[in-house]
Amino acid sequence: MTSFPQSLRLGRADVVFLALLVFVPATIVAAWLHAGGWVFVLAALALVPLARWIGTATEALATHLGPGLGGLLNATFGNAAELIVGITALRAGQTAVVKASITGSILGNLLFVLGWTLLVAGLKEARPRFNATVALSSNALMYLALVGLIVPDLFHAALGASVTHLMRPLSLLVSVILVALYALSLLFSLRTHAQLFEGADPVEAELESEGPATVSEWSVGPGLTVLVLSTAATVVVSELLVGSLDTVIHDWGLTPTFVGVIVIAIAGNAAEHSTAVLMALEKKLEVGLAICFESSKQIALLVAPLLVFLSGPLGHPITLEFSHLEVMALALAEGATALVTLDGETNWLEGAMLIGVYAILALVFFFVP
Repeated sequence: MTSFPQSLRLGRADVVFLALLVFVPATIVAAWLHAGGWVFVLAALALVPLARWIGTATEALATHLGPGLGGLLNATFGNAAELIVGITALRAGQTAVVKASITGSILGNLLFVLGWTLLVAGLKEARPRFNATVALSSNALMYLALVGLIVPDLFHAALGASVTHLMRPLSLLVSVILVALYALSLLFSLRTHAQLFEGADPVEAELESEGPATVSEWSVGPGLTVLVLSTAATVVVSELLVGSLDTVIHDWGLTPTFVGVIVIAIAGNAAEHSTAVLMALEKKLEVGLAICFESSKQIALLVAPLLVFLSGPLGHPITLEFSHLEVMALALAEGATALVTLDGETNWLEGAMLIGVYAILALVFFFVP
């Protein structure tokens, strides 16, 4: 039996996500048959392996670029699927879904994924430990990021309709600050204080966990090819997903907020979610924590500002003003995360509590009229 070429060798997890690509043609067939809600379901499932393969290809390319450029490339494409879905939804005028998906991605990472990661780690060990300094730095950065997402709503609520016309320029200026903070965070973690993050690199740890025959051995050609094809497929699937939104919202009785906060956010982040939990199963808790915090940071500091910048040219300008409920949920999520991670150790009960907080917030968003 002929094996994969050394430059295209796959790890165990990659084979699973390769099989899941069957949802991509299934989505196209469902759209051709005008299958309504099935298009949405299959498209959401198709985003899972596509997000994984974008990340896998990015990791393969990053190994050839060195820690600096490689880290920048990996950080930039870390949430490419969410950005593509957001841009597609903006083009379709689904601004409520776009903003809700930003909130949902952050909530999902800080509560649902981190909760499962801590729960699994706590079941493997009585008192799993991790780098408290890195956790403190990540929480501080997330606090600053959430300030940028929460303050516009407080500004409008405090001053009323008289400042409505200022919300768009305020959001653009805040977005500039958020992107600057993101760039500084990359400088901090990749250059000036890289030693703090040694041993918590999710890329290296995941590749090592799958043995020697992994995507780390891909050459630039295969990595670039997979990245281009995965991105193109994500664009197609995102178009079909967004095109089915109105049907799903009407037929299933769901609100745009719930679809964005829960359904699309989970689908777009599922690949990273599974990786974080798998790392916890292998007693690599710091890697799982890094995935949760890095993904949240990228959404708040990079994806959200980029969507604000692009929304104007796309004809549907949005602001960083979220609903009062979304603002409250973000604040509660960061507070809960900080409480369970600042001491440098955890247990399964703390993970269960984070999942419980997420479940409560999901119920609230479900019942929002």
